[in-house]
Amino acid sequence: MTGVVEYIVAFLSALAELTMEMAPYLLLGFLFAGILYVWFPQKKVYKYLGKPNSASVINAALIGIPLPLCSCGVIPTGISFYNSGASRGSSVSFLISTPQTGMDSIMVTYSLLGLPMAIIKPVIALFTGFFGGFLTNKFGRDNRGEVPSPETVNANHEDRSLKGMLRYAFVEFLEDIAKWLVIGLLLAALIEVLVPDRFFTAYLGNEYLEMLLIMVAAIPLYVCATGSVPIAAILMLKGLSPGAAIVFLMAGPATNAATMTVIGNVFGRRTLVIYLVSIMAGAYFFGTLVNEFMPREWFLDPIAVVHASGHAHGILPVWLKASSAVLLAGLIAHALYHKYLAHLFSKPEATKFKIHPTMQNIEFKVKGMTCNHCEATVANNVMAMEGIDHAEANLATGRLSVRGENIDPGKIREKVESLGYKFEGLAE
Repeated sequence: MTGVVEYIVAFLSALAELTMEMAPYLLLGFLFAGILYVWFPQKKVYKYLGKPNSASVINAALIGIPLPLCSCGVIPTGISFYNSGASRGSSVSFLISTPQTGMDSIMVTYSLLGLPMAIIKPVIALFTGFFGGFLTNKFGRDNRGEVPSPETVNANHEDRSLKGMLRYAFVEFLEDIAKWLVIGLLLAALIEVLVPDRFFTAYLGNEYLEMLLIMVAAIPLYVCATGSVPIAAILMLKGLSPGAAIVFLMAGPATNAATMTVIGNVFGRRTLVIYLVSIMAGAYFFGTLVNEFMPREWFLDPIAVVHASGHAHGILPVWLKASSAVLLAGLIAHALYHKYLAHLFSKPEATKFKIHPTMQNIEFKVKGMTCNHCEATVANNVMAMEGIDHAEANLATGRLSVRGENIDPGKIREKVESLGYKFEGLAE
């Protein structure tokens, strides 16, 4: 019994230390995400991605690297870009580069893994995005039909006020990644307690095999760029090489079973193969470069903060880290409650639409909406359809409420499934 209590205490201690170390940088990253949301709305992106050339591919990667999009939110965005006229290559470049990093992920990477790793991540994202987009333009097939105008696709509701920026940064965006951030922290703390120190050097010993095994494990997993950082930090403390950590940080967020299924359905198997090869080759190549040519102390020293509080780059006082952790915990709790529990305690409303004698008000079931961005993408794309007066998606219930004249469920299905979601017919 005493041993169990010791494990629990060690687990909670590791969890608290990791959270305190990440919290100030994570909150700053969320703030940057809100600023990007206000100053660089997605509707301005389309004109830079349309041509099937290297410039569009590079633009897509550069646009995607800092964007505050989680792993699931990047799929409908990338598909919307594609449906709006973006070339296949630039769409794939965006889909590869965006989930690998982001302002919040860069800040957290700096806090746990140091400045070199924080710089390397966006460089790899740029390289792999360009490589995948270039190969797609050269070898992929673009067989889509008529392309709608950019103004009618994914026209997000944008509140450019200070309140709107803060709401997006600390409510909407946090709701999208809160679950995966918590899972990442819990797994990292669990690994810290259960896996012996120097585990990988003692039981594996081959860094090249190590990177391959990490890649095989990371590809089908669903982990966000931010949530992957504490896991990588703890694995490195257990002996994982920096190169293998690079492989996990880049391949994990960019690939998962759901993402691969959607890309295969929308872009075709050939593009899916190019997508996977680009990510795998880029991660392994840069992992090898890091192991062979960069000093280990660049990466191993910063994450000693997990065991030695106060060492974190020597710039943040304990009170700031503790207060930031408390604030972050409160924001995460609010985000999880609002996303998963709030609808259980409120009266169900079929629709907020006003009844109009000549209008139909119909509810459909849509599967696959996993974040606020998904919700907005479905609603805005359907609302842009001819004959639709208004559309409203509900993430918690998986419902799409539509108002309009002569609503055609077949066309609604076609639009929803073109975005990568599953249309399940009329709601009961």
